[in-house]
Amino acid sequence: MENVRKPPWLKKRISLGSDIYKVYALLREARLHTVCQEAHCPNLPECYSRQTATFMIMGNTCTRNCRFCAVTHETPAPLDEEEPRRVAFAVHQLGLQYVVITSVTRDDLEDGGAQHFAKTVCAVKEQRPKTLVELLVPDFLGNPSSLDIILSTPPDVLNHNVETIPRLYPRVRPQADYRRSLDLLRRTQSRNPSVLTKSGLMLGLGERKSEVTRVMQDLLDIGCRLLTLGQYLQPSKQHHPVIRYLHPEEFEDYKALGERMGFMTVASGPFVRSSFGAAPMYRKAMNIRRVFGQPIKIHTP
Repeated sequence: MENVRKPPWLKKRISLGSDIYKVYALLREARLHTVCQEAHCPNLPECYSRQTATFMIMGNTCTRNCRFCAVTHETPAPLDEEEPRRVAFAVHQLGLQYVVITSVTRDDLEDGGAQHFAKTVCAVKEQRPKTLVELLVPDFLGNPSSLDIILSTPPDVLNHNVETIPRLYPRVRPQADYRRSLDLLRRTQSRNPSVLTKSGLMLGLGERKSEVTRVMQDLLDIGCRLLTLGQYLQPSKQHHPVIRYLHPEEFEDYKALGERMGFMTVASGPFVRSSFGAAPMYRKAMNIRRVFGQPIKIHTP
């Protein structure tokens, strides 16, 4: 399928300031990966210039081969037991008040890497007790004990992306399962309601608005209250093509719809990604929770 032409609103001016090189240097020194680099994120210069990054642990090779993702797919290396300490060092050096930690999917590990996530959170909290931690996790093949390990830490936000609508899973996420992803978020809310849950979708893969609305309602029904919606960008010609580029006004409409439906906060825009603006989203959600309590009543549009 021939790809559609990229519209002018997706052309971003890149400014390379000195702070960007400071982050690059620190990441090299600590031998760390970021999802910003591995996933070819268009927001990398903006985030690095603010000395923020989403750390990607457990290597830079994935055991799955999703058709939307730029991360390398091959046999991963063994876990680096010193990595949690190095992430904590980087967080401390950058003086981060809020950090997002994600990983490649490690289906080769018995717990999917849950212990490694927990060790990383503990190392960060030991270095900077007041730093807030958001984890963007894989589905752990639905293993409930892996989720228990994650929640024993616990993170301040548990983020797991459903990525797209169920109809497109066989083409876009053939090794994933929509219901399994929903169940991870549902069990998080059931076991530890104090942990905010968050999810996100890419748009432009061929979904219909009614299908996106249905996914949004599914997320609300299992207690997820933070949502990100962004434009899918094809990493290479070998990846799933962009079917449609949504106009910025359509993203604004989705944001308004999500907030009417009952999400605490919705980040929706062409350049929105899972961890972009994560700290402001968290602060807004916590302000709403303080005012209205938990749970938030679900409103239908």
